[in-house]
Amino acid sequence: MTSALSLGLLLLRVAVGVVFIAHGYNHIFGGGRIAGTGRWFDSLGMRPGILHAWTASLTELGAGALLVVGFLTPLAGAGVVGVMLVAWITNHVKNGFFIFRPGEGYEYVMTLTFCGLALVATGGGRWSVDYAAGLFNPPGWIAIVVCYALGIGGAALLLVTCWRPGSRPAAAAKPAPASAAPATQPVTQTTAPTTENA
Repeated sequence: MTSALSLGLLLLRVAVGVVFIAHGYNHIFGGGRIAGTGRWFDSLGMRPGILHAWTASLTELGAGALLVVGFLTPLAGAGVVGVMLVAWITNHVKNGFFIFRPGEGYEYVMTLTFCGLALVATGGGRWSVDYAAGLFNPPGWIAIVVCYALGIGGAALLLVTCWRPGSRPAAAAKPAPASAAPATQPVTQTTAPTTENA
Protein backbone atom coordinates (compact mmCIF):
# COMPACT_ATOMS: atom_id res chain seq x y z
CA MET A 1 0.00 0.00 0.00
CA THR A 2 1.46 3.35 -1.04
CA SER A 3 1.97 6.29 1.29
CA ALA A 4 -0.46 8.38 -0.77
CA LEU A 5 -3.25 5.80 -0.35
CA SER A 6 -2.47 5.51 3.37
CA LEU A 7 -2.71 9.29 3.70
CA GLY A 8 -6.11 9.27 1.99
CA LEU A 9 -7.38 6.55 4.32
CA LEU A 10 -5.99 8.37 7.36
CA LEU A 11 -7.82 11.55 6.40
CA LEU A 12 -11.07 9.65 5.75
CA ARG A 13 -10.82 7.68 9.00
CA VAL A 14 -10.09 10.70 11.15
CA ALA A 15 -12.78 12.86 9.53
CA VAL A 16 -15.51 10.25 9.96
CA GLY A 17 -14.22 9.30 13.41
CA VAL A 18 -14.26 12.87 14.71
CA VAL A 19 -17.78 13.42 13.34
CA PHE A 20 -18.98 10.29 15.10
CA ILE A 21 -17.29 11.15 18.40
CA ALA A 22 -18.86 14.63 18.28
CA HIS A 23 -22.31 13.20 17.60
CA GLY A 24 -22.05 10.60 20.34
CA TYR A 25 -20.83 13.19 22.84
CA ASN A 26 -23.61 15.61 21.89
CA HIS A 27 -26.29 12.93 22.20
CA ILE A 28 -25.17 12.17 25.77
CA PHE A 29 -24.08 15.57 27.12
CA GLY A 30 -25.46 18.28 24.81
CA GLY A 31 -28.86 19.98 24.73
CA GLY A 32 -31.39 17.74 26.46
CA ARG A 33 -28.62 15.27 27.33
CA ILE A 34 -29.26 11.53 27.03
CA ALA A 35 -32.83 11.83 28.35
CA GLY A 36 -33.67 14.28 25.57
CA THR A 37 -32.04 12.00 23.01
CA GLY A 38 -34.20 9.16 24.33
CA ARG A 39 -37.33 11.26 23.87
CA TRP A 40 -36.22 12.06 20.33
CA PHE A 41 -35.81 8.36 19.55
CA ASP A 42 -39.28 7.77 20.99
CA SER A 43 -40.65 10.47 18.67
CA LEU A 44 -39.14 8.59 15.71
CA GLY A 45 -40.91 5.41 16.77
CA MET A 46 -37.83 3.61 18.14
CA ARG A 47 -38.90 1.82 21.32
CA PRO A 48 -37.73 2.11 24.03
CA GLY A 49 -36.19 5.44 23.19
CA ILE A 50 -33.68 5.61 26.03
CA LEU A 51 -32.23 2.21 25.12
CA HIS A 52 -31.71 3.25 21.51
CA ALA A 53 -30.29 6.59 22.63
CA TRP A 54 -27.59 4.81 24.62
CA THR A 55 -27.00 2.20 21.91
CA ALA A 56 -26.55 4.78 19.15
CA SER A 57 -24.50 7.18 21.28
CA LEU A 58 -22.06 4.55 22.57
CA THR A 59 -21.72 3.06 19.09
CA GLU A 60 -20.89 6.52 17.74
CA LEU A 61 -18.29 7.15 20.44
CA GLY A 62 -16.75 3.68 20.11
CA ALA A 63 -16.71 3.51 16.32
CA GLY A 64 -15.39 7.07 16.13
CA ALA A 65 -12.51 6.38 18.50
CA LEU A 66 -11.60 3.16 16.67
CA LEU A 67 -11.56 4.96 13.34
CA VAL A 68 -9.34 7.78 14.58
CA VAL A 69 -6.61 5.36 15.65
CA GLY A 70 -7.35 2.79 12.94
CA PHE A 71 -8.02 -0.15 15.24
CA LEU A 72 -10.48 -2.85 14.13
CA THR A 73 -11.33 -0.55 11.25
CA PRO A 74 -13.80 -2.88 9.47
CA LEU A 75 -15.75 -3.35 12.70
CA ALA A 76 -15.80 0.42 13.28
CA GLY A 77 -17.02 0.87 9.71
CA ALA A 78 -19.84 -1.58 10.45
CA GLY A 79 -20.82 0.60 13.43
CA VAL A 80 -20.99 3.64 11.16
CA VAL A 81 -23.13 1.75 8.66
CA GLY A 82 -25.55 0.46 11.30
CA VAL A 83 -26.16 3.81 12.99
CA MET A 84 -26.48 5.73 9.73
CA LEU A 85 -28.86 3.25 8.10
CA VAL A 86 -31.23 3.47 11.05
CA ALA A 87 -31.08 7.28 10.95
CA TRP A 88 -31.54 7.27 7.16
CA ILE A 89 -34.68 5.15 7.28
CA THR A 90 -36.35 6.41 10.46
CA ASN A 91 -35.74 10.13 10.10
CA HIS A 92 -34.29 11.34 6.80
CA VAL A 93 -35.55 9.36 3.81
CA LYS A 94 -38.98 11.00 3.92
CA ASN A 95 -37.42 14.47 3.64
CA GLY A 96 -35.84 14.02 0.20
CA PHE A 97 -32.18 14.18 -0.76
CA PHE A 98 -30.90 17.61 0.22
CA ILE A 99 -29.96 18.24 3.84
CA PHE A 100 -31.25 21.84 3.69
CA ARG A 101 -34.81 20.65 3.09
CA PRO A 102 -37.22 20.88 6.06
CA GLY A 103 -36.49 18.00 8.42
CA GLU A 104 -33.10 17.42 6.73
CA GLY A 105 -32.76 15.19 3.67
CA TYR A 106 -30.61 12.08 3.56
CA GLU A 107 -27.51 13.27 1.67
CA TYR A 108 -25.46 13.53 4.90
CA VAL A 109 -26.38 10.13 6.36
CA MET A 110 -26.05 8.51 2.93
CA THR A 111 -22.51 9.88 2.57
CA LEU A 112 -21.50 8.61 6.00
CA THR A 113 -23.10 5.23 5.29
CA PHE A 114 -20.98 4.77 2.17
CA CYS A 115 -17.87 6.02 3.99
CA GLY A 116 -18.49 3.24 6.52
CA LEU A 117 -18.96 0.66 3.74
CA ALA A 118 -15.72 1.83 2.10
CA LEU A 119 -13.71 1.65 5.32
CA VAL A 120 -14.93 -1.89 5.95
CA ALA A 121 -13.47 -2.88 2.57
CA THR A 122 -10.21 -0.90 2.67
CA GLY A 123 -9.16 -1.23 6.30
CA GLY A 124 -7.19 1.46 8.08
CA GLY A 125 -4.19 1.76 5.79
CA ARG A 126 -0.49 1.74 6.67
CA TRP A 127 -0.81 4.52 9.26
CA SER A 128 -3.09 2.64 11.64
CA VAL A 129 -2.97 0.39 14.68
CA ASP A 130 -4.37 -2.39 12.49
CA TYR A 131 -1.33 -2.23 10.22
CA ALA A 132 1.10 -2.20 13.14
CA ALA A 133 -0.66 -5.21 14.69
CA GLY A 134 -1.01 -7.09 11.39
CA LEU A 135 -4.82 -6.96 11.47
CA PHE A 136 -7.05 -6.51 8.41
CA ASN A 137 -4.13 -5.60 6.22
CA PRO A 138 -6.12 -5.42 4.03
CA PRO A 139 -9.38 -7.03 5.18
CA GLY A 140 -10.18 -10.34 3.51
CA TRP A 141 -13.53 -11.13 1.95
CA ILE A 142 -14.69 -13.03 5.03
CA ALA A 143 -14.07 -10.00 7.26
CA ILE A 144 -15.78 -7.72 4.74
CA VAL A 145 -18.88 -9.91 4.44
CA VAL A 146 -19.11 -10.39 8.23
CA CYS A 147 -18.83 -6.65 8.91
CA TYR A 148 -21.33 -5.77 6.19
CA ALA A 149 -23.70 -8.29 7.74
CA LEU A 150 -23.16 -6.74 11.19
CA GLY A 151 -23.81 -3.19 9.98
CA ILE A 152 -26.64 -3.79 7.54
CA GLY A 153 -28.13 -6.78 9.35
CA GLY A 154 -27.91 -5.09 12.74
CA ALA A 155 -29.76 -2.04 11.42
CA ALA A 156 -32.40 -4.25 9.81
CA LEU A 157 -32.88 -6.23 13.02
CA LEU A 158 -33.34 -3.07 15.07
CA LEU A 159 -35.85 -1.67 12.60
CA VAL A 160 -37.88 -4.88 12.39
CA THR A 161 -38.02 -5.44 16.15
CA CYS A 162 -38.12 -1.90 17.56
CA TRP A 163 -39.33 0.64 14.99
CA ARG A 164 -43.00 1.55 15.29
CA PRO A 165 -43.48 4.59 13.02
CA GLY A 166 -46.57 6.66 13.63
CA SER A 167 -47.06 5.39 17.17
CA ARG A 168 -46.65 7.50 20.28
CA PRO A 169 -45.29 6.55 23.69
CA ALA A 170 -48.06 5.62 26.13
CA ALA A 171 -47.25 8.51 28.43
CA ALA A 172 -47.52 11.02 25.60
CA ALA A 173 -50.68 9.49 24.19
CA LYS A 174 -52.57 9.57 27.51
CA PRO A 175 -54.55 12.81 27.91
CA ALA A 176 -53.84 14.91 30.97
CA PRO A 177 -56.51 14.78 33.70
CA ALA A 178 -58.88 17.74 33.80
CA SER A 179 -57.63 18.75 37.24
CA ALA A 180 -54.12 19.15 35.82
CA ALA A 181 -55.17 21.78 33.28
CA PRO A 182 -53.90 25.20 34.33
CA ALA A 183 -56.57 27.68 35.32
CA THR A 184 -56.72 30.65 33.01
CA GLN A 185 -58.31 33.96 33.78
CA PRO A 186 -58.83 36.82 31.38
CA VAL A 187 -56.48 39.73 31.94
CA THR A 188 -58.28 43.03 32.26
CA GLN A 189 -56.72 46.41 31.94
CA THR A 190 -57.29 48.36 35.13
CA THR A 191 -55.72 51.65 34.09
CA ALA A 192 -56.17 53.77 31.06
CA PRO A 193 -53.14 54.01 28.78
CA THR A 194 -51.08 57.14 29.20
CA THR A 195 -50.14 59.32 26.29
CA GLU A 196 -46.57 57.99 26.54
CA ASN A 197 -47.69 54.38 25.95
CA ALA A 198 -50.50 55.05 23.47
